[in-house]
Amino acid sequence: MNGAWLVIGLTIVVAFILNLIPVPEWALPYRPDWVVLVLIYWCLATPDRLSTGVGWLVGLLIDVSNANVLGLHALGLATLAYVTTRLHLRIRMFPWWQQSLSVLVLLIGYKGLVGWMRSLFGELQFDLMYWMPCLIGVLIWPWLFVILRDIRRYGRLFSG
Repeated sequence: MNGAWLVIGLTIVVAFILNLIPVPEWALPYRPDWVVLVLIYWCLATPDRLSTGVGWLVGLLIDVSNANVLGLHALGLATLAYVTTRLHLRIRMFPWWQQSLSVLVLLIGYKGLVGWMRSLFGELQFDLMYWMPCLIGVLIWPWLFVILRDIRRYGRLFSG
């Protein structure tokens, strides 16, 4: 069990690193939300182990690392983790393309909630490029799913 938490933690740390790698200004809208995608995967794969509390903690870490309003991403990721764990059985039974559409809906819901909260503070204007990480995330999802599933199975961390 400790090894399982280590692997989950390491994958989230790698996702944080991918989010923090500097990219040119023009590429920022095309960067997927790596941490969100990894959290979605672990909530689907291990809904009994990963829940709202982990989403809240990871969201607080995002808020601190990006110098955002404290709790902004925490509320968004806690909500995302809750919805994902509640719907995990339905989403997991879908073929890969329907699962990707479900992930798109989850990403849009997360970005919409965080964007709405940021707009309350006057920090954000919604535009088309704001939603681009959702589309990029959906394109990456099938490969990320396979990579994380293989890591989980190779380490025999959880059944499935």
